[in-house]
Amino acid sequence: MLKFLLPLLLGLALAACSMPPLPLGRQAEPTAQSVPPPSVATPEAAAPVTAPRPTNPPLPTIPPQPTLEPAVSAALADQERLLVELYRRANPAVVSIDVFGVPLPENHPAVPGLPERSRGQGSGFLYDDQGHIVTNHHVVNGAERFQVRWHDGTTALADLVGSDPDSDLAVLRVRALPPGVAPLPIGDSREVEVGQTAVAIGSPFGEQNTLTVGVVSGLGRTLRGPTRTFGSFSIPNIIQTDAAINPGNSGGPLLNARGEVIGVNTAIAVSQGGGSFEGVGYAVPASTLLKVVPALIREGRYEHPWMGIRMFSLDALSAERLGLPVARGVLITDVQANSPAARAGLRGGSRDVTLNGVPLRVGGDIVLGLNGRPIADGDQLIGLLDLDHRVGDTITLSVLRDGDQAPTDIPLLLEARP
Repeated sequence: MLKFLLPLLLGLALAACSMPPLPLGRQAEPTAQSVPPPSVATPEAAAPVTAPRPTNPPLPTIPPQPTLEPAVSAALADQERLLVELYRRANPAVVSIDVFGVPLPENHPAVPGLPERSRGQGSGFLYDDQGHIVTNHHVVNGAERFQVRWHDGTTALADLVGSDPDSDLAVLRVRALPPGVAPLPIGDSREVEVGQTAVAIGSPFGEQNTLTVGVVSGLGRTLRGPTRTFGSFSIPNIIQTDAAINPGNSGGPLLNARGEVIGVNTAIAVSQGGGSFEGVGYAVPASTLLKVVPALIREGRYEHPWMGIRMFSLDALSAERLGLPVARGVLITDVQANSPAARAGLRGGSRDVTLNGVPLRVGGDIVLGLNGRPIADGDQLIGLLDLDHRVGDTITLSVLRDGDQAPTDIPLLLEARP
């Protein structure tokens, strides 16, 4: 789905642009410096003997502060036990992924002992009992070889099964599993609500299997996706969290309090010039995972539904300035030739104007609803398509056309993105 409006205040940084971990093989061990033998002092070199200092009388004995009463600390103790048990169960299924043959990002910090531009690192988790591991597309993109590092330090080579840039998801496969490792359960991200506990496990900065805790801060966010020759797509229905996500967390699970995967950590928002976590992290929802990952395992790719339009989200101010009769909906600015939208008869803009200093093509159809559900903006339209529809589905758009007094229902057959 083509989309131009993106948040202007924050830049997005892929969380897997991480500091690579230590080199393969045994971890570096501390070195001991030799201690020279003690020298024997001669009588001539002996230091003068000084009298001992007088000892001050001891201070009064003060007992330590009493611990909190169980009734006061019980709620926090229960939360601690929950997190300890959640980590104990989920930890074996979360892996660190060493990536070879992919250049490090520009301005990436140097890693002593490793050849630069030859190695990266991310996170992932075991999806099923056949050795399939879910991670991010941007973790594996362009790489040649992959190594999975389990919680106990054992390693295994992994093969790339499939990757999907339009959802930033990928699947690796190992040929054997360590004893006692079981896949993580996948939750229903449709049931996630703002304020719920969010737990991220991953390998920030190469520190394997680190747990951070926060809440679900927002739902229905949209991230910039891959760019094609005729425009860019977006990744919809993203979960926002304040659980700390840093370089290296990419591909790791975002869990609810039951230990179910509700998302795959994928990006962070950073201020201009920044590169570390500042309180806003993003995760691809489990609803997308459950559609994309099985297709990647079967076929190595996933086909996303596509209409073929460029659009502009309306609000009250823009509608007033453009002289439009509705203050919400999606204005179609362009229709891609030979696209599903073109075959359905949707119309793009016919004249160019400037709105807030930005050129905009107006005069096209305004989408007000999808299958009877009102549409407020482009993020909602993209989100509903991704959540509820697949390639081959026929949807009905409620469209207001220039000069019409009432909207018209137009059927559209969804096709795969080119």
